[in-house]
Parts: sequence; structure tokens; C-alpha cells
Amino acid sequence: MPRSQTPSSSRRKARTTRDPRKLVAVPSAEQADRAAESGHPAAEQAARPRNGDGGGSEPADRDTGEANKSSKARTSDAPAAPAAPALDDPRMSDVDEWGRSEHLRELLRKIYDPIYDHWFRVEWEGFDKIPTEGGALMVANHAGAIPVDAPSIMHGIERELGRPVYGLADQIFKRVPVVNLGWSRLGGVQAHPDNAYRLLREQHQLVMVFPEGTKGPGKTYAERYQLRRFGRGGFVQIAMRSGVPIIPMAVVGSEETMPTLFTLPMLARALRVPYFPVTANMLLFGPLGLVVPFPAKIRIRVLDPVRFDVPPDQPRYSRSRVMDASEQIRQTIQDAVHDMLRTRRGVWSG
Repeated sequence: MPRSQTPSSSRRKARTTRDPRKLVAVPSAEQADRAAESGHPAAEQAARPRNGDGGGSEPADRDTGEANKSSKARTSDAPAAPAAPALDDPRMSDVDEWGRSEHLRELLRKIYDPIYDHWFRVEWEGFDKIPTEGGALMVANHAGAIPVDAPSIMHGIERELGRPVYGLADQIFKRVPVVNLGWSRLGGVQAHPDNAYRLLREQHQLVMVFPEGTKGPGKTYAERYQLRRFGRGGFVQIAMRSGVPIIPMAVVGSEETMPTLFTLPMLARALRVPYFPVTANMLLFGPLGLVVPFPAKIRIRVLDPVRFDVPPDQPRYSRSRVMDASEQIRQTIQDAVHDMLRTRRGVWSG
């Protein structure tokens, strides 16, 4: 064996020579054009398409066309699949996206009707100021150990106008296991700016809010009809952002339905509730006093709507203007409450 030829090179040569396959160089397009101009016989072979390449042979094209025609014929002869029936309502129940059930609301209206008409004898003033369409934010004073002003307002509007009313509630309703489900089924929504914006701006609903929060019902009877501060004016900013009016309402009579004599702060902290009242109803009726209110006459006065000449959907609004509007609305409701108390004949007769 010559010294220049190593065993590895000889093995590579053996493998190469034993392989029957040969590598064929495919000319590029430029080389094929030059070969065609020179009349080289390889030009015809390079220009001729091969079976399986993009060009395809003429018999293959004919077979493919006949196959397509036959498949189209079979498709046209096949019966069409029946169309799926359209659903009138995609929901499986009457519960909407907020948890409100119209069936339960209708049931509650039947139960609350005699209480509304004969026990509380609810009387309205200026009811025509409530809009029959479009979104609006209704604001009222809030009182009573277990307030009856909220269900009275919601019941009256739904019965007379046929419009649903959504009430913004504190997180206390969300923490209580049974109350949270019942409150949402009856139209309660957690008080959050995004929830209020969707209801008012996007869905054009009527929304009820009590800016006093739990400080209103937590008052004792000695502090009755003295409105607490309306928070930091968040309800005004919601109305501005949503581009809807605020409908103020003054309520008289709710304070006497379940008057709070005193509260037990330590017990309230232990139960993780804002307040724990001891009411006159509890002293008179015992345990039934927790659910049986006194038959005080409820009067509700709807005041003139408050509109804001600011563009909606702004990221923020003037803080001073928001606070000034909040205090002005609170004072307007307070003045209306004092006026209604001056003209009231009595707690039970109104």
C-alpha cells in the first residue's frame, strides 16, 4: 500500500464506489438559459418538467381534473346537513350577568306589595322626575337599623315604571353567606366604580346608591334625620364619568321603622359587622324585633335632577368640583328632609 493512501481513505473510496446512487447536479435557471442559447441537448431536459414537481405532467393534470369533477359531483349530490335551531335566549335561566333574577324579583314584589301599600303606606312626591329611559344615578339618605328605604324605592320604581333598579351595596353583603346570594338575586351589586360605570354608561340602567354607607343606619334614634357626610364624593365622579344625571331623593319615616336605641361596638367587632344595634323593636317584640319593623309611614320626595356640564369618560375630574357637588347634593337632601318633617302630621299617619 502506498504511503500516501491511508486505510480510512481507501474505506471512503470503497463506500463511494459501492453506492449505486449517483448525485446529479441540477442546473440553475441562468445555466439553463445559457445552455438553450447554445443549443446544448441538456437544455431540453432541464426545461422539461418532472413528475412530482410544481409543473406536473399532462396525464397527471388530466387525472386530477377528472377527480375534482367527480368529487364536486358527489358533493352536490349529497344532502345538506340540517341547520341548528336558533336559540331565543342563550341563558339557561333568568339570572343576568349581575346575578339578578327577575323571577325572584317578581316573587318579592308579590310579597312586598301589601307591606308597601298597607304597612308602610309609601307616598311619593315628584315621581315623574325619574327618567323612563336611559341611565341615571339615584341618591338618597339611608336610615334605620335594618333600612326599609332601599326596598321601598326599588319596589316603587319597578312597579310603576317597569324598569329594573340595581342597588350598589357595601362589601358587608358580600361577606355574609346567605345574604350575599339573596341580595344579588334581588338586584344588589357590589359598590365599585367599574360596576357602576358599566350599568350606567354601557347598559343605561337605573342605579341606586346611599352615599352615607353604613354610617346612616348606624345612627341612634337621638341622631335621627341628621345626614352623615357623603363619603369622598365618589358617586359624583361616577355620574360625571358615565355622563348621566343624579336624581336626589329625600326619605322620611325609615328612621322610625326600626329605631336604634344604642349600639354594641365590641360585639360588632367580634362579629365583623359595621354595627350591632339594640332597637326598640327587639325590646318590644323580642327576637321577632330583628325582622318586624314598626308601621311608620314612608314618604319619598324626588328632587330635581343634577346634571354636570363635563365630558364623560375622562380619566379624572376636578377634586374640588367633585367635593363641592357632593356637599351641595347632601345639603339639598338635608333641607328637603327638614321641610318634610315640618309638614308631617305624625309618625304613623305621615
